Amino acid sequence: MERYRDMQLFAALAGHPSLASAARGAQVSGPTVVRAVARLEARLRVALLHRSTRGVRLTDAGSAYLADCVRLLAAVDAAEASAQGLHVHAQGNLRVFMPLLFSRHVMAPVLASYMERFPDVHLSVHYHDYYPNLHEEGLDVAILVGELPDSALIARRVGQVRPILCASPGYLAEHGEPEHPDALKDHHLIASNQPVHWEFKDYPLKTRARLGCTTVQGAINAALQGAGLLRCLSYPVHEHVVSGQLRRVLADYEPPGLPVQVVYREGRNASMRVRSFVDHCVTALREHPAFQLA
Repeated sequence: MERYRDMQLFAALAGHPSLASAARGAQVSGPTVVRAVARLEARLRVALLHRSTRGVRLTDAGSAYLADCVRLLAAVDAAEASAQGLHVHAQGNLRVFMPLLFSRHVMAPVLASYMERFPDVHLSVHYHDYYPNLHEEGLDVAILVGELPDSALIARRVGQVRPILCASPGYLAEHGEPEHPDALKDHHLIASNQPVHWEFKDYPLKTRARLGCTTVQGAINAALQGAGLLRCLSYPVHEHVVSGQLRRVLADYEPPGLPVQVVYREGRNASMRVRSFVDHCVTALREHPAFQLA
C-alpha cells in the first residue's frame, strides 16, 4: 500500500510546476511528497528528480515513470469506478484542457450547462495555447484546434476554423478594401507578433504591423476601434463578424480550415464523467455559430 500511495503522490507532479504546488494539489505537506519521491528513488535505484538551488525538475527517467504512474493509476481508478457503478453515473473530478480564448468566446455556456446537467462532476479547466500530453499532464479531455500528431488518443471532430482577415467598416471606408494580399503592405496591420508572417492561399506575406499587441483579445479590441486590419482564427471574432462590427476581407485568399476536435484517452473504457462531457461538448459545439464562418 505504501508503494501505491507513493506512486499517487509522485503522479501529483503531473501538471504542477513545483513540489509545493503538487503537495497542495494532493492535499498533503511538502515533506510528505519529498519522502514519497525518496522512497521511490531508493526502490527503483534511479534519480527521478534533478535537484538544484533553483528547484527541482524531472529527469528523463522521472518523466517516463511519471507517465507510467498516471496511466496505471488511471487504470486503477477506472477499475474501481466500474465496480462502484461510475460507468453509469457521472461523478468525480474531471480535468479539461482547451485554448485560452475558448473560455470567453465559445465554452463558457457549454461548461455551465454541463455542470447544471451533471452536478456530481467537479470540473478543473486548464486554458493554454499549446498541444498537451494528456497522459503526462493527467488530463481527461482536451479541445484542440489543428491536426493532431500521431497518437492513440480518441478524437471527435466538431467543426473547423480558419485564419481570417477582418477590419471595422469605418477603417475600410477610410482606407479602402484591399483586393490582394500584396496590398496589405500599404495598410495598417494589427498583429500579436512581429514581424508579420501571414500565409494566404498561394501568397506568403512578410511585413511589419503598424500595431503590435501582446494578446489576441487586445488585437481584436483594437480592430473594433478602427485601428487597422486584423488576422486571427475565426472563432474569437465570429460574433463581431455576424453583427457587422467587423467585416471579413480577402476571403478568396484564406488558407484551408483547421479541424476542432474533442480529444480523450480511454475510448470505450472511459468513465461516465468523461463520456458525458465529451458527448455534451460534441453536441453543443457542432451547432455553435463560431464554426459556421469557416
